[in-house]
Amino acid sequence: MKKILLGLSNEELRQVAKDLGMPAFTGGQIAKWLYGAHVTSIDEMTNISKKNRELLSEHYTIGCMPPIDQQCSKDGTIKYLFPVESGKFVETVFIPEKDRATLCVSSQVGCKMNCLFCQTGKQGFEGSLTAADILNQIYSLPERECLTNIVFMGQGEPMDNLDNVLKATEVLTADWGYAWSPRRITVSSVGIKGKLERFLNESECHVAISMHTPIPEQRAQLMPAEKGMPIEEIVELLKRYEPFRRKGFDGEYNEAPHQRRLSFEYTVFDGVNDTMTHAKTIVRLLQGLDCRINLIRFHQIPDVPLRTSDEKRMESLRDYLTKHGIFTTIRASRGQDIFAACGLLSTAKKEGKSIVDNS
Repeated sequence: MKKILLGLSNEELRQVAKDLGMPAFTGGQIAKWLYGAHVTSIDEMTNISKKNRELLSEHYTIGCMPPIDQQCSKDGTIKYLFPVESGKFVETVFIPEKDRATLCVSSQVGCKMNCLFCQTGKQGFEGSLTAADILNQIYSLPERECLTNIVFMGQGEPMDNLDNVLKATEVLTADWGYAWSPRRITVSSVGIKGKLERFLNESECHVAISMHTPIPEQRAQLMPAEKGMPIEEIVELLKRYEPFRRKGFDGEYNEAPHQRRLSFEYTVFDGVNDTMTHAKTIVRLLQGLDCRINLIRFHQIPDVPLRTSDEKRMESLRDYLTKHGIFTTIRASRGQDIFAACGLLSTAKKEGKSIVDNS
């Protein structure tokens, strides 16, 4: 079976060249064709000799695979279904806005975390993606050229596949790769002991923590991962990092223009986590942290009794938190007319149900 070039670093590509008896600089040429030109075949690498292209093709393939299905929303959101090396598939969501275009990528097939409100967790865990699988969601995206931001908030827990997530973000940010600023990339996590700290030390990308409730007992019911790394332990870890410490408190939120950003994701459930008790507990928990909170409307999934909170209650939460020094936004709900909730499209495909293309 041929090996895959996509996802290899500049040094690894130089080693590929040397192993095949080519000059080491050929590896740098391959990197430019991959991450600069986005070629779909080795034969397109025209400044490499035909002999060497043929030799490379005997042992390697690019590794790019186009999406096999898509759902298009009336608001412009597009959910793609991408194949991965294991023969399975994952979801990727393209979200265009006025001045930006965000891509939500997956890091695993299924997920071990089994959060009550997440369809992906109900699929069970079927494997982690390779760096090539992760990058292919960008590499083979039809709208790739207009992307401004990438968020690792799709299927899977990024910290549970940390080596490949770090390798993918290295390609995205390195001079020999996509040369993106790490400030254009946000990686989310429920919090995994050891892995979260390693990520903070080895990456400069933005961090988003899935909180969903500040009350440990309730969080454990919604998110079993609370038992492995409690939200209070996560917050204490984050407070040890200088970029996340609040420099004084004056009731105003002032974010440095190039500062690494910390955010907390908070899906708001009606009558569950949308009370003033929750708001006050959040303020106490996050005291001393320079962060923001994103309030998220819940997209209904089958066989889960939770419902999204109403607009008035969400606005009340937002206003209270912002008034008490935590900049809080209500995330715009996108793609409600398609398989919007994470995991629904891939579940439908897995179960052989009809997927209608709304394009």
